[in-house]
Amino acid sequence: MLSRMKYINRWGLMRNTRNENLCEHSLEVAFVAHALGIINNEIFGGTIDAQRLAVLGMYHDVTEIITGDMPTPVKYYSSVIRNAYKEVENVANKELLSGIPKKLRNRYEGLMQETQEEKELWSFVKAADKISAYIKCLEEQKTGNTDFADAEKTIKNSIDSMHLQEADYYIEKFIPAYMQTLDESGE
Repeated sequence: MLSRMKYINRWGLMRNTRNENLCEHSLEVAFVAHALGIINNEIFGGTIDAQRLAVLGMYHDVTEIITGDMPTPVKYYSSVIRNAYKEVENVANKELLSGIPKKLRNRYEGLMQETQEEKELWSFVKAADKISAYIKCLEEQKTGNTDFADAEKTIKNSIDSMHLQEADYYIEKFIPAYMQTLDESGE
């Protein structure tokens, strides 16, 4: 089932200059989540398990293999829709887990949905997810696609409202490189 992630396209309501699939997105979230963990440890003196963040980032949206990518404006339109979608995600999670041999299943349960035990780690993954969406908006606008202008502002405000110093650091230190050419990025 995980190999089907490459068939799930994101940003279905937006005109894209380059389509992004769930597999690409999940890898980028894993990279960013890992970086946030390293920033936490090296810059802010924390003790976050950066490797665990990377793995959580890889799996954070796997239920979308079954549900598809529900556009954010639809998913969060009302509490009724949001709660119904949460239930759909729970059913999808159980379905995915049922395909894993019972002896291995418990090793995957905490990867596919947020757990109370790893609530702090999941806050970093959520920030990485938002940063990945923010990067997509910047990249689309860089190619002249203004359809992502409002989404960029909304997502940036969402990141800022998380008050996560690691995310702020990532935005300050790494986001400018996304706006550079390949030749400029080595400088």
